[in-house]
Amino acid sequence: MLSIRPLTLTGPTRPRRGLIRLGLVVALGLAAVASAIAAPPSDADINRLLAASRAQTMLDSMLPQIEAMQRQQFQQVAQQRQLDAQQQEQMKRMEARTTQTIRQALSWQQLRPMYVDLYKKSFSKEDVLAMAEFYESSAGQSLLDKTPALMQNVMVAIQEKMQPLFVDLQKDLEEIMNEKPAPAKK
Repeated sequence: MLSIRPLTLTGPTRPRRGLIRLGLVVALGLAAVASAIAAPPSDADINRLLAASRAQTMLDSMLPQIEAMQRQQFQQVAQQRQLDAQQQEQMKRMEARTTQTIRQALSWQQLRPMYVDLYKKSFSKEDVLAMAEFYESSAGQSLLDKTPALMQNVMVAIQEKMQPLFVDLQKDLEEIMNEKPAPAKK
């Protein structure tokens, strides 16, 4: 017959117990380090990054472009319709209200909390600090200084690349418009 003896923690099993404890301590230590590394950034960390990356300045420089697009849309509507003087005045008031609404909605005061929240959701503290250090460096400042010219050059290059496509599209549209409709079947 087999006999089952109770497990005792003496003899050769004692070193195993110590190894298991050591393994648990190491695992817990690594988990603590990993969670510290992936810690969310603080508001101060994100504000540092936003200042270094000139986020407010970039937003402020976009507003005139958005307003110009809005003005263009209002002008197109006015050109498509024959507006009398009263309607033109109403259109101007509507455009002014829309401009004010856009300026308010896209103000730094309104958007900064959104930026902070989105950066917290998207990046770790380590990421934010690394980006802030980069943008504070001379290379980061150079990138920020040259980005507007880069974007302008990209837009010109895209327009040049798209121009032949638009010419072909215009030809296709003219062909379609000049086609005679097929006679209706009886």
